[in-house]
Amino acid sequence: MKKVITYGTFDLIHNGHINILRRAKAMGHYLVVGLSTDDFNELKGKKAYHSYEIRKDILEAIRYVDEVIPEKSWDQKVEDVKHHNIDLFVMGDDWEGKFDFLKKYCEVVYLPRTVGISTTKIRNDLYNVDNG
Repeated sequence: MKKVITYGTFDLIHNGHINILRRAKAMGHYLVVGLSTDDFNELKGKKAYHSYEIRKDILEAIRYVDEVIPEKSWDQKVEDVKHHNIDLFVMGDDWEGKFDFLKKYCEVVYLPRTVGISTTKIRNDLYNVDNG
């Protein structure tokens, strides 16, 4: 069996998040999730609704997730793969090709995103309801 890793902000958890976590876990026996810290989100120009601690608690409650680690920078992925003995790196296909540099260390797979849902869509839908 394989150890799998994926990364994300995982804010406003929705079925697209669950789908990618379920599919990633099905590709191995142990799933590590690199969760963007609040400081890293700020560097990326993103603001999560929930704090890192709350998002971490939510992820840890999802049965597909075995371990949550902090994602503090773009550059830490190689070290994470090595340190956690990762066999497979999984991301959504909107990142296709962006993490191919990891193929030197592990297998890299880009999974199709769930159609019709994203955190951005949820925020936009809520904004339009409130300001409709």
